[in-house]
Formats: sequence, C-alpha cells, structure tokens
Amino acid sequence: MCLRLLLLLALCSAGPAAAALTLSLRGSWRIRSGNGSLELPGKVPGCVHSALFQRRLIQDPYYRFNDLKYRWITLDNWTYSKKFEIPFDISKWQQVNLVFEGIDTVANVLLNNVSVGKMDNMFRRYSFDITHVIKAVNFIELHFQSAVLYARNRSEAHTCYEVPPKCPPPVQKGECHVNFIRKEQCSFSWDWGPSFPTQGIWKDVRIEAYNICHLDYFTFSPVYDNNIQEWNLEIDSSFHVVSSKPVFGQAIVVIPELQTQRTYSIELKHGKRIVKLFVKINKNITVKTWWPHGHGNQTGYNMTVLFKLDGGLSFERSAKVYFRTVELIEEPIEKSPGLSFYFKINGLPIFLKGSNWIPADSFQDQVTPVLLPMKVKLFSRQSIIYCLLLFKCSAPLLAGSAAAVQHSWANWLRLLLRSVVDANMNTLRVWGGGIYEQDEFYELCDELGIMVWQDFMFACALYPTDGDFLNSVRAEVTYQIRRLKSHPSIITWSGNNENEAALMMNWYNVQPSDLPTYINDYVTLYVKNIRKIVLAEDPTRPFITSSPTNGAKSIAEGWVSENPYDTNFGDVHFYNYWNDCWNWKIFPKARFVSEYGYQSWPSFSTLEKVSSGEDWSYESKFSLHRQHHENGNFEMLQQAARHFRLPQSADPLRTFKDTLYLTQVMQAQCVKTETEFYRRSRSEIVDGKGQTMGALYWQLNDIWQAPSWSSLEYGGKWKMLHYFARNFFAPLLPVGFEDEDVFFIYGVSDLHSDCTAMLTAIISQQGDAFAFALETSAVAPFVWLDVGGIPGRFSDNGFLMTEKTRTVLFYPWKPTSKRKLEQSFHVTSLTSIY
Repeated sequence: MCLRLLLLLALCSAGPAAAALTLSLRGSWRIRSGNGSLELPGKVPGCVHSALFQRRLIQDPYYRFNDLKYRWITLDNWTYSKKFEIPFDISKWQQVNLVFEGIDTVANVLLNNVSVGKMDNMFRRYSFDITHVIKAVNFIELHFQSAVLYARNRSEAHTCYEVPPKCPPPVQKGECHVNFIRKEQCSFSWDWGPSFPTQGIWKDVRIEAYNICHLDYFTFSPVYDNNIQEWNLEIDSSFHVVSSKPVFGQAIVVIPELQTQRTYSIELKHGKRIVKLFVKINKNITVKTWWPHGHGNQTGYNMTVLFKLDGGLSFERSAKVYFRTVELIEEPIEKSPGLSFYFKINGLPIFLKGSNWIPADSFQDQVTPVLLPMKVKLFSRQSIIYCLLLFKCSAPLLAGSAAAVQHSWANWLRLLLRSVVDANMNTLRVWGGGIYEQDEFYELCDELGIMVWQDFMFACALYPTDGDFLNSVRAEVTYQIRRLKSHPSIITWSGNNENEAALMMNWYNVQPSDLPTYINDYVTLYVKNIRKIVLAEDPTRPFITSSPTNGAKSIAEGWVSENPYDTNFGDVHFYNYWNDCWNWKIFPKARFVSEYGYQSWPSFSTLEKVSSGEDWSYESKFSLHRQHHENGNFEMLQQAARHFRLPQSADPLRTFKDTLYLTQVMQAQCVKTETEFYRRSRSEIVDGKGQTMGALYWQLNDIWQAPSWSSLEYGGKWKMLHYFARNFFAPLLPVGFEDEDVFFIYGVSDLHSDCTAMLTAIISQQGDAFAFALETSAVAPFVWLDVGGIPGRFSDNGFLMTEKTRTVLFYPWKPTSKRKLEQSFHVTSLTSIY
C-alpha cells in the first residue's frame, strides 16, 4: 500500500517567519493524453509509460514487439497535473520557488493557470520564481510536448544547413533528429537498445520558500600543492540573497579526523552570491588518499560546514571528503613516435581496466531511488517547517514500507557496481549517449574505488550551435560539474562519444566544401563552450575533447585530427567482426583502448520473460527484431563457426538454447584474447607501437533483453564474459600466446611492488599415494616438485600454477613415509630463481 505522510515539525516560539521551508510535490499526480481521451493517476518521479503499465493499460513495454506497438505513447503530448495546498502563510515569505531536479524533457509549466516557465533539457535543474503566483490552494500543470515532434520541429527550423545524421539506421527501428534535443540520446534507439522517448517528471519536484537568503548549492574540490606538499580544500557555496541589506556572519569548516577547523567572516549582498572558502588542512596530520580498487583504500573524511548568519540564521552541510590527485600524461616515448596517454592517480601510473556503462533501463524511474532521504534542517531559532514525503509502491518489490523500497533499490544498484569490482575492474566509462547518472551511482563508485571516465551527453552525431542550443548546453554543463566534481571517482571529463571520428572520418558523407562549417560548430560546442566551462569550474581534472581522440595531437591540428584513430596518440575504439578474434595480431597496439568488444545473446531465462514460444528460434521475427546491429546475428555465428561446430539438435528449442550459449562462449573468448593482448602491451614497444595503459571493453550492462556487447544481462545476471573478465583483469595475470611458432608467457602485474611468490606444501597420505596440497601467494610458472632420492613420480610437475591452491599426488615406487617426504621435499618455480 502506498503511503502519504505529512511531516510537521514546529518550534514553539513567536517571532519572525522561518528562514527556509521545503514542500515536496512527489507522489500522486494526474496524467492525461493530448486529446483528453485517456486520464489516469501517475507517480512522480515517473514517466507516462510506467504510469500506463502500473494501471495495466499496457503490457510490459519490453515484451516482444511492444517498442513498436507503443510508439503512439511517444508521439502524443501528455499533461501532468496536481492540486495541492500550502500548509503555511504565504505572505510571510520573501521568496518562493518551484524547483524541478529533472524534467523529461520539453514542457510548459502553469501554476494556477499562469505560465511560470518552460523547459527543454533533461540534464539540468530548473527553478522558477512563483512568489506572486502561489496561493493557499494551488493547481499545477505541466504540458509536455512529444520529444520526437519537438526534435523534428527544431531540425526543420534549422534551415541554414543540415546537421546530420537525420535518422538512425533502419535496423535500429528508432526516431529521427535526436541531436536537436537535450535528452538521453539512446532513448531514440541505439544498436543495442530500443526506442522509448519517454515523457515525465523523472526526478524530484518541490517548492522552496525562504526569507533573507538561501543556500542554492554547495560543492568542493581537494587540491594538492606539490610545491609545499600540502592539501587544501576549495569550497564554493552559492547563495540567493533576497534581503535588501547585506547579511553578515561566519563560515565554520570542521574536519575532526584531520584536526582541522577554520572560521571565516563572510558578507552576502543582495542577489546571487558565491562564497569561496580556501581551507588549509592541518600539516601535522597525515592525509590518507583515495585509491582505485586494487591499489589501496578509499579513505574519506567527514566534513561539516556551518554558515552562521545575522538574526540566528544558519545553514549546515555535511559531506564526505576524499583526497586524491589525477593527471593525464601525454609525453614522448623512447623508440616510439607519438605520445603516451595514461592516468596517474596520486602520482602513480594506473592501468585502467574495466568497461563502459550505459543507462540501466529505458525508464529511469525504474532505476531512480524511490525515496531519497530528506535532510530537513531548521535554519533559524524561530521556525515552522513542513515536509511532505510521498512513498512510492513498487509491485515487484512487494514492499510494505518506504524504507524497504529504498533498501531494495540501493541493493540493486550496489549489486551492479559490486559486479564491477568483483570482476577485478577499476574503471567505468559513463558513455555519452545516455545520462549523467544519479548521485548514488557516484557515491557507490567513491566507496568501491571505481574510477569514472565521465562523458558529456553527446554521441555519434553532429550538433547545432544556435544561441538557444548553446545556452541550454552551458546551463547543463555548469550544473552537472557543480553537482559531480566533489566525487573522487570521476577522473576525467570527456566532451563527447565518437564525434571527432564521425566528423573527420566522414560518417555522414559531408561535402568537402561544407566541412569547415561543421568543424567550426564542433570547436564552438566542445572547446569554446564546454571546455571553457570545465576549466573554470573544475581545473582539478583533465578534459578530453572526444573519445576516441588523438589528445594533444588533435589539439595541435585545430581540435580535430585527420585520423582520430592514430594508435600513437590518445585513445582508440576498435571493432573487427570479420577476422578471427583468436588471432591477437588483428588488434591495435594502441596507447589506450576505451571501446572494443563482440556481441552475444543473453541467456534463455532472461529472454523467456519477454517472448513467447514462437520466438524461440535464432531465425524468428523476434530474434531479428531484437538485433539492432546490422548483420549482428550472422556475425556471431560466423565468428563462432571458426572454432566450434554450430548446434544442430533435432529439438528446435534445444538448438536455440545451445546457440545462445555458444554466442556467449564466442564472446568471452574473443574479449579475453583481445584484453590479454592490451594488458601485456603495457610495458613494451614493438615496431614503435605499445605502452597500452587502458582497456575498457564495450559494454558492461544491458538496457533491455536483447543481443548486445554486454557482460551483464538486463537484471544483472553474469554472462560468461563477466566470469572471464574476473580472470583476465586479475591483478596478477599470466598471458600465453604464440608468435612465429614460438610460445611466449608474459606475467602481467598491477601491484605496486615486485611480487615474490611463496610456495608452502602440506603432505598427507591417501592409500598408497601421498597428496601434496600446494598453496602459492602469486602466479608461479614452471612449478617443480622434488623429493630428492625417494623413488617415485608425481601426478603432474613443471606446471603453471595460476590458482592459490592445487593438489598433486606422489606415487612412491618403494615404501616411504610422510616424515621422510617432508624432510626431502623441495619446490622451485621460475619466480624463485629471478
């Protein structure tokens, strides 16, 4: 049962009005179609598709061909409405704002039949002044416009020249002109996902009322002064001052574990004001740094910032502070043309190993927390605060309380990210065709030690640069940097996904005479606007214009390189489906590989939930419909047939299940071979190529139940690839490969120091034989067991020991004893002689 809770907290005291109040408008709203023929209740946060499904007016949108069947939902213009009361005296408040944390995407807001604002960007916060519109009893409406129709209209209005691509490939069954709307780009379809351009209020909505001033945002960045070897903290706090007179007070910063407390005098004048605090950390205390997974601890420190202002007004913010440095190193390499491309964390070069993250669902309300903890604070000695909390019910969770719902969601996201570190990864690239993830995602990455390569949300397209579009982008980028820059997990900002390559490799058949126009648009958007904002808002991290890019070489060539896939510079994306993936020589010996991979199908148990019996064939309409990559199903079988016999059971269902399985075998072995090649290329230069310092395969997760490049199926089930990743991303890895009839074994280590393998053995008698239970602290090649002059043989010897324990039997040819064997036993491996 859904609960509605009105929380009233009062301090009994006469005097001036309270300094701040928050009223949440989460929970139950009304939703109606464009012509009014359909009206239903819906939840906020949420979207129209989810509301229709929850009322059983549509089937599961992921079932069979429903992505096409329910296209009418996307093409309609929906309205959200709600009637609500204000449980306090409006006249006592100097400023009242209506705040939307996230709108999807194009909407006009009316409060009491007065238009108070328009929105057209999914990726930013909107705040509207409703001081003179709000009443005791109110009616709010959001008139949404179809994202598909809006994008089409914006494209048609851009008459000076085309901005390609117009539409996705037909195999993707998607919508057109997605580059003209600031919305999740893959929601119009992708080569691994469906087209569900949603409408709705996808994040929090609330009313804020305040007097004197209000703290709008609070963010910070740790900075290391290398000259004096001292940590500092830069804190930015933005206030909206409605008082006509200056407001004076103090800012007190406390970090108890670092024995640091600083007090600053501040003055706030009328208008928007930013208070900058520079905090010197106590030099007498050792600051423990944040490290990526596998390289150290993720130590953080609790910090409290208290603003004590005139008239008893106060604001307090608490946060976890992590200290770490990050550098992108591009410098000459001996015996190799070009430049290096790798990251240093806390001064140490780190090999980035991991994958690419895409949105976890087409419907973000299925991923967004159902209840965010409300941190309500009383900001004056005389105040009354009301807070409305609306708890969401989720049928699959069968939760009886909001706490249970929140706990279940948190466990689900933690499960996905836990799978990252469980597979020995240390990095995720948040891909630029999805969304800037929610706060909890980055908090978990901080906690787990997952480095984040953060794209801005532009992908596989050219984009317009008219004034309205750029203004929207500037607001989006500024908001996201301020929201996210306090997270140590984020190690770099990247302007876009593959747009430099799309432009310079002429994906869209641009005429040579038009190329300067598109290059100018590219530089205008990513350099003159996005890069400029990044450098101003967050100089603590490197900014990469695109991925792939040639880095410093692209900059030198005017921000776009003639060949963005140059393996001697920057990062590359590499896909090759037609050659044998077991042949390591087809892979590029590049500086950094941020995308690569092979497709597979999910398991039958995952597909079964969204299909019927007639779909369970590799050649069925469903199998073709679900495949959004041109010739993808054929390419998987072609690659598998190089080394395996394709299933041919008399039972069609058995053949289908076996084929799904075989695609996972193929994918796992292909990505293993490729990843091991990149990992063993980190410390060598061969024919001028090498020093690879990153391998991020495409892709980690799925957005629905379909063939893709993922290692985690929709819902989180591990594919065979993910189990393989746990081994090929191991901190100590033996890699064997053949070259010119010679077999080589490389030892790859992510450890910070040389590793000495320790081999101890426990001997026990088993009948006429003796068992030697071996244990090793590291990979041990050519393990040799010797019992001196005691005659007999071992069941195995001279072997490569890659696991921690192994048991070998000794068969004596004459009677002997455990004691004699222990006295004579000696073990040697290759590591013990170096």
